[in-house]
Amino acid sequence: MQTYADYLKDTYGFEGSGVLTDFLSRRDERLLLGETVDLAALAQQYGAPLEVSFCPLITQQVQRMLDYATLAQHSSGYQGEFVYAYATKANFSEEVVRTALKAGAHYETSAAADVVIAHHLWRQGVLSAERYIFCNGSKERAYIDGILALRHAGYERVVAVLDDLDELDTLLAECHEPLLFGVRERHDPAVVDRDHAGGERFGMTQAEITQATQRIAGTQHQLIVYHAMVGSQIEDAAKWAARLERSARNYARLAAVTPSLTLFNFGGGMPTSGYELGFKFDYAGFLTSLMHNVAQVCAEQGIAQPAIVAECGRYTVANHNVYLIEVGTTKQAGALEQWYLLNGSLMVSAPDTLIVDQEFVILPLSGWDAALEWVRLGGRRTCDSDDLYPRPHRPALALPRFQPGMVLAVFGVGAYQAMIGGRGGAHHCLNPEMRRVIIEQDGDQLVLREVLPQGLQAMMTALGYNREVLEPVRQPVRQPLPVHASVERMPLPARPLRGSRRRQPAPTLRGSLRATRAYAAGRA
Repeated sequence: MQTYADYLKDTYGFEGSGVLTDFLSRRDERLLLGETVDLAALAQQYGAPLEVSFCPLITQQVQRMLDYATLAQHSSGYQGEFVYAYATKANFSEEVVRTALKAGAHYETSAAADVVIAHHLWRQGVLSAERYIFCNGSKERAYIDGILALRHAGYERVVAVLDDLDELDTLLAECHEPLLFGVRERHDPAVVDRDHAGGERFGMTQAEITQATQRIAGTQHQLIVYHAMVGSQIEDAAKWAARLERSARNYARLAAVTPSLTLFNFGGGMPTSGYELGFKFDYAGFLTSLMHNVAQVCAEQGIAQPAIVAECGRYTVANHNVYLIEVGTTKQAGALEQWYLLNGSLMVSAPDTLIVDQEFVILPLSGWDAALEWVRLGGRRTCDSDDLYPRPHRPALALPRFQPGMVLAVFGVGAYQAMIGGRGGAHHCLNPEMRRVIIEQDGDQLVLREVLPQGLQAMMTALGYNREVLEPVRQPVRQPLPVHASVERMPLPARPLRGSRRRQPAPTLRGSLRATRAYAAGRA
């Protein structure tokens, strides 16, 4: 009999204990997020489904990439700096954005509301005026108004990355302060890599970029950024570097006649380990190759080496979040496969499984010594034949034989899933949003907050129903739930965090329970 543990050993070489990925380990038969958070203990304490957000992993990701860049600079002799920007569209949650900024990230926006958030964070002192705000994407009127308001309020390092010439005309006419500009290149559809065909609609042709450069020249404004973009979750480093070399040559030709152009933004695409147990990518090697290529084309043009900008969204936040979902029951799916029916819904909580056929790392919290089963997951909280994982054209998922109370951990869900699925509204088949536990680092302490699960009243209100509609249900209806039900502080643990749910402040918390509640209100 092959056990699940045998399968992991044979397939990935994992012996059952130790580091499993760069964000996950297993010790004493327990899965630990970031070597700190005991997922089984949290599931036992708070129940499932449960969303766990461990924000220190965001800080870790930012620092790792900065370290990779430093190593690449030393290896290649590159003279320009490295600028790490967080693409906030991956996850707009306040604690996520704040953590990324605190870790040293610059800010990249994609929509009008995003600029409003950036403006607010600057006013609050969370976003330093020394950081760049790169405003990407096609800009409707509200987006342009947000950029203008931010610049006129005194933020000097906001960069309008142009997607078309109409944006430029409006900003030139209406911005009364010196404004920084960028241009985003658009590849010729005849030669573009069809792996990312949707990206063809963004940016400007080389002829349009030339026009934009000429219109900006002689004004009080400056063109400082050349923006390239290849794709998302790129794991073929050689192919990626080759595409970017063409972009670097375009940058160098433009910079040779535009002295203010000093930043080469290679866009997003940095892959992350949350989607495959056997994931491997040489980050430092990729950056070394990129820096070498950029330095070479700049030398050919006789120009200085630019600062290199990376816009990391998925890479920054994907791995800090995990869903814990209970298997409610099983059904036979065929001669060789089982249905594991979840007390939840993956098409609602992880919509990328359906939208872009994204695969995720899914592991059981226990039962690793049980017999191996080949499984497909189905959601019980929707009545939809599409609520299944993996998709029908993919192989079934390897999991242990079902045991009552089995809980599965779905990793890599910190990027895009909550943003695409929406938060705070009514979802498919009225699947309620799960309870959340948010863990942040504050100095030498971890701060844990609980956000209660979505109630029936909140969903009915979102759909426009009044309270009387709920009366025939004949069950207690909760009042609208507070955002943060409890907050607790604890020192950084010497051993894994076991998910204690103290109702009084930890001894390390200065002040009273009132201070704890005030802290929660301030974080809301």
